[in-house]
Amino acid sequence: MVENEIDEKLKKIILSHKLVPKHEILSKEEAKKIIDKYAGGDKYKLPYIKRTDPVVKALGAKHGDIIKITRKSPTAGESVYYRLVI
Repeated sequence: MVENEIDEKLKKIILSHKLVPKHEILSKEEAKKIIDKYAGGDKYKLPYIKRTDPVVKALGAKHGDIIKITRKSPTAGESVYYRLVI
């Protein structure tokens, strides 16, 4: 019980840190569109992010999930990146 509370607190700290951009797991439909658009239908052509990454762990992402990362950019306003969880 206490262990789960610590885990939830740690997740909140990791995901809300000012240096960590917004991360979200894409749905299967969204992931398919991104794979077709940016990777020619082969998800393994996307850049990778490891399952051991603290944000990936905090999100509960699994191998094969596609993560959308939205970063603030001084020139573009926002930049969006996609990563395949390996």
